[in-house]
Amino acid sequence: MSQVIIAPISENAPAFTKQFTNLADHRIGSKVVAVSDDFFAKADRMLNHLPAEFYPDRYDDNGKWMDGWESRRRRNGGHDWSIVKLGVPGTVKGLQVDTSFFTGNFAPAVSIEVCYCEQELPADDVQWQALLPASALSADNSHFFEASSEQVVSHVKVNMFPDGGIARLRIFGLPKASHHGDETIDLIALVNGGRAVAHNDSHYGTPANLLAPGEGVNMGDGWETRRRREPGNDWCIIALGQPGSVDSVDVATSYFKGNYPDKMSIQAAYISDPNDLSLISQSMFWEELLPPQSLSADNNHHFAQLNSLGKISHIRINIFPDGGLSRVRLWGKVDQ
Repeated sequence: MSQVIIAPISENAPAFTKQFTNLADHRIGSKVVAVSDDFFAKADRMLNHLPAEFYPDRYDDNGKWMDGWESRRRRNGGHDWSIVKLGVPGTVKGLQVDTSFFTGNFAPAVSIEVCYCEQELPADDVQWQALLPASALSADNSHFFEASSEQVVSHVKVNMFPDGGIARLRIFGLPKASHHGDETIDLIALVNGGRAVAHNDSHYGTPANLLAPGEGVNMGDGWETRRRREPGNDWCIIALGQPGSVDSVDVATSYFKGNYPDKMSIQAAYISDPNDLSLISQSMFWEELLPPQSLSADNNHHFAQLNSLGKISHIRINIFPDGGLSRVRLWGKVDQ
């Protein structure tokens, strides 16, 4: 079996990577709608939410298989580009361009432009706005750029100079709300701006997976903690995309059979001026939205008997004592 090497999580990631949603995440429908060249590696691969992988012995008909976007060696001047349609329009707060495992074939520089349009593919005469000027990249590295804009954007154009490869592209920002106040939505869904703020353990899977669209695809597509060998319980804190009131909660333990939590509960609060660093200590004293409930293996659970707390902005999910959840849905209405 071919060895696989997984890119490490960057330890110097700036705050915006935790504060905002990745609008370019393929799980919320982001896709490449046009590309100048992706001969060696398809451009859609750079939208994968998972860290890049490297298989030393994997080749395909065009050469070395790479986990990202890679164009041919350009011999006629110019530069390569791709256009990404974001899964949900939004305002951009920061960028990540990752060249993991691209060593002698990385893109030396990149620039990013944005626009807003209703069409799948922007027209040829669309007015692209510069978001990131041409900026140097280095081999096998993760690059972060402050690139805040109040313009709502739907498409991103990635220019790499002159050619080469990019492993991952992440566009962090705030999704534009497209729902009405009387509409019931999943208040913590990634597509609605929900985000994982903090957790005590994510040994096997991150809490951000709980907010992803659709059903979990396997046991790795969820939040799972290590086996707890000391008193207490595991927990994570989730920020709602927008404050709202909650009507019901869905919890899935899909694929978690011998390792699902025995019980779970949800605490909640409305924080008018949240500081992510202080939320952890505050959350221990939040009121219960959902009292402790028993869970079962590989199952979907619906809870409609909730304590009435009114408007909330954050929840704390407690699992007892440890284990794994696949998805959590917080159904309710945005507070206007």
